[in-house]
Amino acid sequence: MHTSTLTVLSGASRGLGLSLARQALAAGHQLITLARSELQLGAPQGAHQHLQVDLASAEGAQQAAKALQALISQTQAQRYVLINNAGTVDPVGQASHLLDAQAITQALQLNVASVMSLTAAFLQGAPKDAQRQVLNISSGAGRKPVSGWAVYGCSKAALDFYTQTLKLENPELAVCSLAPGVVDTDMQGHIRSQSRDQFPNLSRFIDLHQQGQLSSPDDTAERILRHLNSPDFGQHVLDDIRHYE
Repeated sequence: MHTSTLTVLSGASRGLGLSLARQALAAGHQLITLARSELQLGAPQGAHQHLQVDLASAEGAQQAAKALQALISQTQAQRYVLINNAGTVDPVGQASHLLDAQAITQALQLNVASVMSLTAAFLQGAPKDAQRQVLNISSGAGRKPVSGWAVYGCSKAALDFYTQTLKLENPELAVCSLAPGVVDTDMQGHIRSQSRDQFPNLSRFIDLHQQGQLSSPDDTAERILRHLNSPDFGQHVLDDIRHYE
């Protein structure tokens, strides 16, 4: 299929991902989404393809990468965009309580390993002579330690390091690991439900919510897509969307 922009988006079924999906379609992008649940966006015929996959499982991520590479290779576009948005903040807890190896492994699989396999599939599927952009949704928690977020912070620090390596290996590629700020999503509600013992920063996130200081998913998505369209995108491999407000 011929299109000017093909956008691939993981974690597209809710929150920031859902807002990004809707706005990319509204901008006329051909869209491939990945999420654990089904996703109907009411898109025009052929404009949206969805892969229902569990990226927190190594097997699921591998199947998704294979299917994604095939879908990308069937599309002819001038511009190819990959947004690795899927992620989890769990397990939350003090380092001395992180005994659930399966929960830790699933978080690292989703937040880091699946990004690596999907990005490889994207780069192998998208023509090298086309405009290609890779955007990894990171977090300030990967750049400054937060008590209770050892797993989440480690995964985002690893994502930042991976993104820098990706740029080193592919200097022609426009790539960025972007912190989106504090966005009013289900993840934020989940963060506010944690126990103070395991997450000492609880009060800060409750206050941000009560004081109306969380960004809306729609506003954040609009700023992210505007940044992707800007010549500034990729100038800083580690970046923060709040620098462009």
